[in-house]
Amino acid sequence: MCGIVGYVGMKNAADILLSGLSNLEYRGYDSAGMTLLDDQGIRTIKIKGRLQNLIDRYEESGRPAAGCGIGHTRWATHGEPSDLNSHPHGTAKVSIVHNGIIENYLQLRAFLEGKGYAFTTQTDTETAAKLLDLTYKGDPYQAIAEAMEHLEGSYAFGIVFADRPGRVYAVRKDSPLIIGLGEGENFIASDVPAILQHTKYYYLLDEYEIAEIGADSVTIRDLEGNPVIKERLTANWDISQAQKGGYPHFMLKEIHEQPKALIDTIHPRIRNGLPDFAADGLPEGYFSRYKKIFFVACGTAMHAGTVGKALIEKLARVPAEVDFASEFRYRNPIFVPGTLVVVISQSGETADTLAALRLAKAQGVDTLAIVNVTGSSIAREADHVLHTYAGPEIAVASTKAFSVQIGLLYLIALELARAGGQVNNEKAAGLTSELLATIGKTSEVIREGDYLSSLADQFVDTHSLFYMGRGVDYSLAMEGSLKLKEISYIHSEAYAAGELKHGTISLITEGVPVVGLITQSELLPKTISNIKETRARGGYVLIITKEGFEIDCDVYDDIIRLPAVPDLFLPLLSVIVLQLFAYHVAVARGCDVDKPRNLAKSVTVE
Repeated sequence: MCGIVGYVGMKNAADILLSGLSNLEYRGYDSAGMTLLDDQGIRTIKIKGRLQNLIDRYEESGRPAAGCGIGHTRWATHGEPSDLNSHPHGTAKVSIVHNGIIENYLQLRAFLEGKGYAFTTQTDTETAAKLLDLTYKGDPYQAIAEAMEHLEGSYAFGIVFADRPGRVYAVRKDSPLIIGLGEGENFIASDVPAILQHTKYYYLLDEYEIAEIGADSVTIRDLEGNPVIKERLTANWDISQAQKGGYPHFMLKEIHEQPKALIDTIHPRIRNGLPDFAADGLPEGYFSRYKKIFFVACGTAMHAGTVGKALIEKLARVPAEVDFASEFRYRNPIFVPGTLVVVISQSGETADTLAALRLAKAQGVDTLAIVNVTGSSIAREADHVLHTYAGPEIAVASTKAFSVQIGLLYLIALELARAGGQVNNEKAAGLTSELLATIGKTSEVIREGDYLSSLADQFVDTHSLFYMGRGVDYSLAMEGSLKLKEISYIHSEAYAAGELKHGTISLITEGVPVVGLITQSELLPKTISNIKETRARGGYVLIITKEGFEIDCDVYDDIIRLPAVPDLFLPLLSVIVLQLFAYHVAVARGCDVDKPRNLAKSVTVE
């Protein structure tokens, strides 16, 4: 969840750390801090609030310089956001930054108090720092390895020792960490955007590997002390992709990037007019093995899974289930022969999704991952992986990740349908062509942003809003509702339209906004009837539908019409309207769109 960056080289480490943290602030912004290390020892500067607060405090302190340091931007787990609870944490001997949760920190704290240590913060990380202080006897590797024997939970640590200037140490378990490789300088970071302006080359640090990073060297050993040879990887993003490019917010930029992201993800997987996953390493006939599908994910990715369920059951007639990863891992799921577990995650590091993946693998069930980050934990541990080529997604509210995820799910549904004989090649080719044609319409829908911007002012004082739809429209309603609540802070709920009269309609009073999705021809009359029920009780109704549907003007207050593509593919278009609606309402309310309160981009803790 939190962001980590570290530097060793000839430049001023503080400048590098602050720049890197600015590219990681999406991972958490409750507080920020850094430790600078030179021959005079450890100097730590940290403060509650946004990164700018740390920059200001650094300037006020006279801009101390050093060639080595570690930095952190925090999403609070243990301990309220405060100067004291901010990272780094340490002692006179050691300073650490941490992403993750130490689950047995209370037991360790009691043990360390028995050794004479006093604690001043509410954090689990202070426990890890003082454990390292205890284990350090002059050999950093031995100290880290010994401390790891006592730590339970998830962690990525950046560590400096006061008597080891010019060296940063790193270790991870269940939380991401990379090592950036420069010339005369090296880095650690939670994510690639932190180092892109300095280098595109990096190592992925695997679990239980301990790294020592100097300006001209990187040494990695396993827990037995054996040297580890790593493959040097190359980031396929450039720095401009991780910057705003003239847009006022990353979220708006990423909404506008969806047509290209879809093309980059879908086109390489079409051969001779049909879906083809050979380049992804899926064996021939892969999808013919499976009689049941589980989609397991969190948040927006879970909503993509609900669309995937609808597509697969409609096209392939294969039963599918969708589970929150946080529930799946604890409910003792029943796996039958021929089951495939598909885990979906933008970052590839989502803690609950990774745990669900490991549960499925432990039960001997085949796993397939859909992720956006090459080399992420989920990508490495799944039996097979389909990468989405969305590029970096910086805004906390996910947009293009959702679109490319459901884009891939269309191809999977078609392959399952072909494998099961539900559609022949001619039909599959026709549907594939329609999918590509719909992707071509996404740019038209993005232009609806101007109209949605003009509507946004009337929602500035809205306290509660409802979304409704049937079938895949209900799936999209859930995603639209999530987008609105997470960035505008308006209370928002999504309901299956047919359930409205079973209780929810009691909440509809004069002026309460309702966003109705009506994109499915076979459900048109039923959904219109439900929306009329809200109008009859004074609700304000905004309808999202498609061109050609006849809907009386007395059913709605405002309407947005999508291009007339086949019903099956309308989720690719309607979600863009929902994203833009949430974005413009949040902007009108003066919210921090890219960094909504209490949220972080990559949820790497339970």
